Amino acid sequence: MTLRFSGRRIAVTGAAGGIGAGICASLLSQGARVYALDLRLDGLPDGLEGIQTDLTSEESVSAAVRRLYQDDSTPVDLVNCAGIVENDVAAEDMPMDLYDKVMAVNLRGVFLSCREFGRRLLESDSGGAIVNVASMSGNAVVNHPQRQSVYNTSKSGVSALTRSLAVEWGPRGVRVNAVSPGYVDTPLNNLKRHLHDQWISETVLGRFGTIREISGAVEYLLSEEAAFCCGTELLIDGGFSLR
Repeated sequence: MTLRFSGRRIAVTGAAGGIGAGICASLLSQGARVYALDLRLDGLPDGLEGIQTDLTSEESVSAAVRRLYQDDSTPVDLVNCAGIVENDVAAEDMPMDLYDKVMAVNLRGVFLSCREFGRRLLESDSGGAIVNVASMSGNAVVNHPQRQSVYNTSKSGVSALTRSLAVEWGPRGVRVNAVSPGYVDTPLNNLKRHLHDQWISETVLGRFGTIREISGAVEYLLSEEAAFCCGTELLIDGGFSLR
């Protein structure tokens, strides 16, 4: 594996989750200095610099960014990977506190992180890159049989936010793109084993994606190889949305 991110500083939100931790470990192995932002920092890969952050809090996100730039002006690129989902709740039964919780993490948190990190990247002579992890559930499919209207809405918002920021910031040197995974083999996915047979049967390639496959897409969008990507959304779902 090459050190193609040597000299780069990259922050990853949701770093304690399956995909987030995988992205962190891969970026680290390719020479990046990686900062893990999450509420819980236990179990992170060795070599990461953890910053406890409440992504729904404006002050907490702002403080994390200030800390990163306190003694080093090198631009910090961003991967937004934090996300939660309601557990099969019908829309008509959705408590507003649950609605607010999902939207706070999945959309408000992504906006806050983009805004705070983006401000610094816009000030940099070299610009930077932001990659948001959305979902096939945002624009490509409506999941079934599980009901997750709020999650789907929040991820659609992440896709729209990505395109909007790409237009605003692209001319100023900051590329904003997104990756939209399908069903991926993660610890969170394993909590829904009773649905696995159906999900796999409806996926054209007949399997779940791997964390490495999602990480590879994120890394591509962070890299100079994707220098002409602006508002791109990479749908990586094994063909699930084609059924």
